[in-house]
Amino acid sequence: MKKALGVITVLVLLIAGGAWYMLSGAGDFIRAQIEQQGGQYLGTTVSVAKVDLALAEGRMTISSLHIKNPQGFSNENAFSVDGITLDLGEVINEPYVIQTISINAPEILYEVDKDGQGNLIVIKNNLEANLPTTAKVSEQPSQEAANPLVIVENVTVSNVRLKFNFEKLPTGDLNIDTKSYTITLPTFNAGAIGKPNGLPADQIGVAVANAMLDNVIAAAKSEAKKRLADEAKKKAKEELEKQKDKLLDKASDKLKGLFN
Repeated sequence: MKKALGVITVLVLLIAGGAWYMLSGAGDFIRAQIEQQGGQYLGTTVSVAKVDLALAEGRMTISSLHIKNPQGFSNENAFSVDGITLDLGEVINEPYVIQTISINAPEILYEVDKDGQGNLIVIKNNLEANLPTTAKVSEQPSQEAANPLVIVENVTVSNVRLKFNFEKLPTGDLNIDTKSYTITLPTFNAGAIGKPNGLPADQIGVAVANAMLDNVIAAAKSEAKKRLADEAKKKAKEELEKQKDKLLDKASDKLKGLFN
């Protein structure tokens, strides 16, 4: 029972920064806070279907989380996942510990506009711009007790389906046939977050999102460069073949002239 009470305390503090609610309504409250705070940090709409608390197991599941594309991009979601699971260990002393945050099979869109700006980069820039500064945190000492320190032992993001969309990006002489395709990324482990002293509870989700964005953006840029390089090589080979055919035709004409 002690663990169950500790779990619900940390979960509510983690998302809400210290507000106390009836246990029966905690899931709805946390869902609303994810949508509100997530949208504020990321600069776009965040929606969650529901949040389930399994107190005896020390687990929370966030179901059907969607993050809309930022303004200026398509109406698709930039990020969608059926479920995120948080597994907690003993939560007796501060900093409180979350053993694992597991994000399985998210669908992530990497879209580029006509100016070469990526949607995920816009979201990351929004996040960094909205991060609380050290000065702002120090100005609110009265909230310290309501915003405890938390450590996450590990964050695992597996089976990422990364969709590329370069339809709006001009590619010059590279007449790329396919500008929209999907790849699967290898499992990404962010490792520990908040060690050794812990992070304020309301910044844990931000740190997780930031780590995931860094990994996905790096993978997306690498894949995009590879695709463009492959298309450039293909184009160069085609041009070489054309020049080769022209040279052969000229040589054939000259040989014909020699034997006439």
